[in-house]
Amino acid sequence: QVQLVESGGGSVQAGGSLRLSCAASGYTYSNYCMMGWFRQAPGKEREGVARIWSHGGYKYYTDSVKGRFTISQDNEKNTLYLQMNSLKAEDTAMYYCAAARLCRSEMSIRYYDTWGQGTQVTVSS
Repeated sequence: QVQLVESGGGSVQAGGSLRLSCAASGYTYSNYCMMGWFRQAPGKEREGVARIWSHGGYKYYTDSVKGRFTISQDNEKNTLYLQMNSLKAEDTAMYYCAAARLCRSEMSIRYYDTWGQGTQVTVSS
């Protein structure tokens, strides 16, 4: 059974850093074209944060995190990462990783086949 498990969330003060990890079991990242990080704050829709193509390394970031967040993956460890620096209060949300079998040019939740359970990030100002 395919599973994605996020970790690394927590509480941090504004300006601080966290690194999220997403460990995959039951498959390898080479079987999926695209991996992404999404987040959902209370009362808001889930939004795409960053995505990476497993082959070729194409990366995309939503405007609000550009220059602060870095997405990466370690295919040997079947792990996806999100390094988050200069965190702001508005980054507070539940963060989810997701995998898509096909690569797409849009950051839409409908393209992703498998989701993790989420890890909470809370940034205090």
